[in-house]
Amino acid sequence: MRRDAHSAVTATSAATSSTATGFLSPSSGGARPLAIRGEWTLANASAIEREIADLPARTEARDGPTQGLRIDASGLASLDTAGANLLLITIDRVGAELASVEVSGLDDNHRRLFDLVRERAFPVEMTIEEPPYHGLVWNLGKATARLEPLIESQIRYFGYVATLVGTAVISPRQLRWRECLIQCQRCGLDAIPVVVLITFLIGIVMAYLLGLQAAQYGASVFVIDGVALGMVREFSPLLVAIIIAGRSGAAFTAELGTMRLSQETDAIAMLGLSPGQVLVVPRVIALIITMPLLVFIGDLSGLVGAAMVCRWMLDLSYQTFVERIHSFLAVQHAVIGIAKAPFFAMAIATIACRLGMTASRDTRAIGIATTSTVVQAIVTVIVIDAAFAVAFQVGEL
Repeated sequence: MRRDAHSAVTATSAATSSTATGFLSPSSGGARPLAIRGEWTLANASAIEREIADLPARTEARDGPTQGLRIDASGLASLDTAGANLLLITIDRVGAELASVEVSGLDDNHRRLFDLVRERAFPVEMTIEEPPYHGLVWNLGKATARLEPLIESQIRYFGYVATLVGTAVISPRQLRWRECLIQCQRCGLDAIPVVVLITFLIGIVMAYLLGLQAAQYGASVFVIDGVALGMVREFSPLLVAIIIAGRSGAAFTAELGTMRLSQETDAIAMLGLSPGQVLVVPRVIALIITMPLLVFIGDLSGLVGAAMVCRWMLDLSYQTFVERIHSFLAVQHAVIGIAKAPFFAMAIATIACRLGMTASRDTRAIGIATTSTVVQAIVTVIVIDAAFAVAFQVGEL
């Protein structure tokens, strides 16, 4: 008895499921009507998507004009935003225009939800206009116009940093000595190997090239004069400044930009501290202290490389090299080269800290600011070196 009842219920369920399975089917009447039923929710999204994929095959015999599509939603049990979006996909699948579709049988809640999703479904039309082509003169003028606010902002920030450094010098208790020593190690001690290597190789190249020409005229001893003067007065300070700009300057910008991105600078300000006094001043002072020392090390390294080439190529002993430097190279030339270092350091540190503290709060902006730091610092160093060269040349005349 029970087995017969169970068989009857199973047969009834199978018959019902065979007639009511699915969420989407063609409907009778009207131009290209469709009927939706069941629960159009996120839980049934996969099954509904499969039926949408089969929809062109189901309605191929009924395909007609794309205008006037009518959808019967009287059998719809529930609807959420995912189901409403799938309904829009269905409309697009049959090639109908969304504005001309009529959906009937929706209750008030489902109607409001469908209308809301349909309003957001229209894509935003974005027209990207190609920039007009301008000549070289126009581009040069535009770049010049951008240069003026850049220089102005840099001068303003230089004054701000100079004020902070002056305050720290007057009141040493405000200076964070531990951070300053850490930056001295990073900017100075850790940079010694690369400075020694670069200046050593440059000294070798200079002595070799000058030796090739001087040996033809029997003036090999003057190679020492040229290398010594060029290295201690121009090449060593300039090379060290470029190395520091690409090494420490880029590091300053990346560190401060990352701290700004992670809102560490905001946290420092919330504690009542000055981000400039905490982050900028130790880096500026460390670079000003270590740069002259690196220039001096670069002078020695370049002269050692030149002495090795003179000994090997021109048969000039090390004793002759040292005596010639003592007799020809005046102390003022070395002093001039070392005196440039603090100005180079101040320029590099100011540019690096400004770009790091003003970078936008995204990773791409930090990369752009780091690249800009290296470019601006190197250009500024060369301009300062040219100004020093002209000023000292006029003074010597």
